[in-house]
Amino acid sequence: MMNQSESFSQPLNQPEFVASFRFFSRFSFWIQLALGAVSGIALLFAMFSRNMTEQTNSAGIGFGIFLAIVGILLLCFRIFWDFRYRLLGRRMQAANPQFQPTRENVIKTLQVGLVCSLVGLLIAFIASEETVAVVLAKTLAQPQTVAATYTPENAIRSLDVFVTLANVNMIGAHFFGAVTSLGLLNWVEE
Repeated sequence: MMNQSESFSQPLNQPEFVASFRFFSRFSFWIQLALGAVSGIALLFAMFSRNMTEQTNSAGIGFGIFLAIVGILLLCFRIFWDFRYRLLGRRMQAANPQFQPTRENVIKTLQVGLVCSLVGLLIAFIASEETVAVVLAKTLAQPQTVAATYTPENAIRSLDVFVTLANVNMIGAHFFGAVTSLGLLNWVEE
């Protein structure tokens, strides 16, 4: 009977796990890539629709854009890491056990992906909350009468909505990455 340290140094060669590992890593890669592309495009629209000469009191949106950029960078790393999962899945199918990754190597790789997704999820959540709070504050600052006076700093612009859209899509992308890593990690450690 093998002890736990020996089982972690053994390669993973369970065919059902390897097939599932490859499928879920491919699925997660494409979902995160699609949601990341939508977030990136929305963020680009937000940055290009922002009138730099216009002075507004939307420092909150600027911070939301900054957090969105950080979230996208984390998502880019996470997409790269999912691609690494795919390569790891190919190595698991190698005929020569010498080229197969050990269980410990697979666990460490999955843990890095999980931590990256959780940090990205937290940043995207904070950015979404902050942007929605700014949009809500602008909405509440608008007078609710027919003869309301227009104030540019309280106007809800497309920029506000694009930043919110980018952050919400990043929440989804990081969520899929975290679920994939957590599910595969749970299966490896069984």
